[in-house]
Amino acid sequence: MTAISQIEKSTALPIPTEFGIEGMSCASCIARVERAIEAVPGVGTASVNLATERATVTFKDTVDAAAVLQAIESAGYGARIETLEMLVEGMTCASCVSRVERALKAVPGVVDAAVNLATEKVTVRYAAGAASVRALEDAVRTIGYEPKSGSQSYNASAADRRTSNYVRSRSVSAFPPFSPCRCS
Repeated sequence: MTAISQIEKSTALPIPTEFGIEGMSCASCIARVERAIEAVPGVGTASVNLATERATVTFKDTVDAAAVLQAIESAGYGARIETLEMLVEGMTCASCVSRVERALKAVPGVVDAAVNLATEKVTVRYAAGAASVRALEDAVRTIGYEPKSGSQSYNASAADRRTSNYVRSRSVSAFPPFSPCRCS
């Protein structure tokens, strides 16, 4: 199972959704990507801009970002995936972790969300342009947790190329400070 297949469907957005695309070089590329996206069930229109390397997609029915990303990749191009790391206050147990992950995965365009309870750190991978940092933070707030300032967003494709050059280590307590659980 790929990360793209883990994106959950959500209802259609009243505004167009944008997807970042890598590898296009000409008008034929644009036409090929537009045809691939428009063939996805539920897509109303697709407009690709070579200069900005983005596809603007409107949906008729439910937003199926995974299918759009798969269509882009099937057409032979790369969908730009970004990663956001944010700190979230108030999580105290595995149930809290599960709630935060589910809420983030429900945001259209999210590929994956992983929570580390000990560090209160959330890592979210999402399709560039299809989800915003504000939408991700709002999803966390909606379920009763507070994102801390200092969120960092970066392009995953560039980071993936450098991953082998970096090793991060951090000493943390095995037990977070006790506070009443908000998920009950």
